[in-house]
Amino acid sequence: MASHIEDVAGQVREGEQLPEEQLAAWLQQQLPELQGAMQVTQYSGGASNWTYRLQFDNADLILRRPPAGTKAKSAHDMGREYRIQKALKPVFSYVPSMRLYTDDDTIIGDEFYVMDRVAGIIPRKNMPRELQLSEQQTRQLCQNALDVLIELHQVDIEAAGLTDLAKGAGYTERQVSGWCERYKQAKTWNVPSGKGIMQWLKANMPATETICMTHNDFRFDNLVLDVNDPTRIIGVLDWELATLGNPLMDLGNSLAYWIQADDDRIARSTRRQPTHLPGMFTRAEVINYYCEKMGVNVADFRFYEVFGLFRLSVIAQQIYYRYHHKQTRNPAFKNFWFLVNYLHWRARKLMKNKLNKE
Repeated sequence: MASHIEDVAGQVREGEQLPEEQLAAWLQQQLPELQGAMQVTQYSGGASNWTYRLQFDNADLILRRPPAGTKAKSAHDMGREYRIQKALKPVFSYVPSMRLYTDDDTIIGDEFYVMDRVAGIIPRKNMPRELQLSEQQTRQLCQNALDVLIELHQVDIEAAGLTDLAKGAGYTERQVSGWCERYKQAKTWNVPSGKGIMQWLKANMPATETICMTHNDFRFDNLVLDVNDPTRIIGVLDWELATLGNPLMDLGNSLAYWIQADDDRIARSTRRQPTHLPGMFTRAEVINYYCEKMGVNVADFRFYEVFGLFRLSVIAQQIYYRYHHKQTRNPAFKNFWFLVNYLHWRARKLMKNKLNKE
């Protein structure tokens, strides 16, 4: 059963090939224990950084590199992503083991890092056909995933030596202003100005904030599940946006991707993770469970949800900007402009509510 449900990579996309001979020679120089010819495949899930699987006779590795074309440098800093995971690994076991990092762009044309592959199930848009979880198992998986996020937020960053990863205090204000600026820079003619949302966020920032280790892209399709017990989380992937930040904003970011079974047709068409399955928490249940476990009292979660939706719209727009300007040929990005319009509509709808009812 395990071999059928374990997540695997596929054929490398056109225009995204690696210089395999040159890369293999460099890897074997850095890791002389590697044996056999290198086999390269590519994961299709990521819309941002490119992720490849490098298989040797005695090693199963993952290579991550930035996409080609103009990009927001801070969102594709491979060195930072590598250092965060290396520092976090001793205190947060779900992080993969790091192997190598280089900023030498003569090897594959850009900086990159290499880590061990965590073999397991990645819950993408739909669970593998062979995997049939009961409603109770699905609810347990959902709870376990939230518990992993809570565990991350409870890491003692000072004791772990992680305090120098980012500025920390003032995070909420920096995030709001930073994502507003990124949206302005990536805007194309076919998306909203976003002025109303940006003004609302700046006017409704919470007066206080807690600072902890945050992932900022915590979704089911960035989790690895145990093939022998699919309710158990064994890995957390994709740390490019991780930082010392506000945990409630981290949760709000996750909720932007959280599509419920009773959401509208457009939302359901954008679903990238199996949060629609019977047994999954609703967004309101996620908020309640998290706040109760963390001992925080948030009467109105709208700011965090609106920010999450707006931030997701900026990520989508940055990707669409690359497609619009022919910096990527990936057809999956062709209609991201529509997604940006929809996310702004949802954010404005939330802004009008006195209290979050979702």
